Amino acid sequence: MVAFTKGHGTGNDFVIIADADGELDLSAEQVAVLCDRHFGIGADGILRVVRSAAIPEGAASLAEEPAAEWFMDYRNADGSIAEMCGNGIRVFAHYLVGAGLAVIEPGTTLPIGTRAGVRDVTRSATGYQVDLGRWRLSGDDPLAKARGLDVARPGLGIDVGNPHVVVALASDEELAGLELEYIPELEPELPDGANVEFVVPGEPLVRDGIGHVRMRVFERGVGETLSCGTGVAAAALAVRHWAGDRAPDNWSVEVPGGTLGVRMFPAEDGEHVALSGPAHLVYSGTIDLV
Repeated sequence: MVAFTKGHGTGNDFVIIADADGELDLSAEQVAVLCDRHFGIGADGILRVVRSAAIPEGAASLAEEPAAEWFMDYRNADGSIAEMCGNGIRVFAHYLVGAGLAVIEPGTTLPIGTRAGVRDVTRSATGYQVDLGRWRLSGDDPLAKARGLDVARPGLGIDVGNPHVVVALASDEELAGLELEYIPELEPELPDGANVEFVVPGEPLVRDGIGHVRMRVFERGVGETLSCGTGVAAAALAVRHWAGDRAPDNWSVEVPGGTLGVRMFPAEDGEHVALSGPAHLVYSGTIDLV
């Protein structure tokens, strides 16, 4: 019997399992069953709450930031391991605070270990903000084929701790017409796969100094989700890249599950990107592992 809490960030939902001492070894099959929306709890992924010192992956986090007591062990709905999750880490932080395992006072930062490195979470006007760290153009710019598009479209590869390919569409009608119950095809295929974001710039693109984008996403190992935090950041970065030097550094990105904020800012190691938005805990319970 395992205790769990269900949470979400703009509809991107997670099963949260507290395992402070790293005693629970979830198989890929068990993760997939827990996330199954018909036979399990139902979620886009699993967030295991574990102390960094309790698992081998946490050693790098503690070496980077000794204050990173907690590690977000994130798994996709199919059981595969993922490097980072922008919505998930806000929900993770919200769980820590609610459970009395961490405190985030106004103006303070909570460092959390992930497989993509330590990520700093703060309070924001909409809930929580996470510094996703330094981003980069990956150089992987495949063509993307998707059901509902007449021809393949060029994609822009962006790495924000995990891989993304962002594809620009011409209209809201094209965005709505996508059939993302089918996996988009990338040519050439990427060795580790990628999340694929389909974006439509707002009309106008910039209002009151803030850029506006609408987006749908197919997450590797999951399928279409109502929101993808790192995908939202990648979408804003791609549209700013396409728009040129005069494009803003603050963006509002609309996804099926709500709206998230993205901010680009300089740091010592290069430009970082931050994601802000809500986090909610829905209910708690117990379940038998099979």
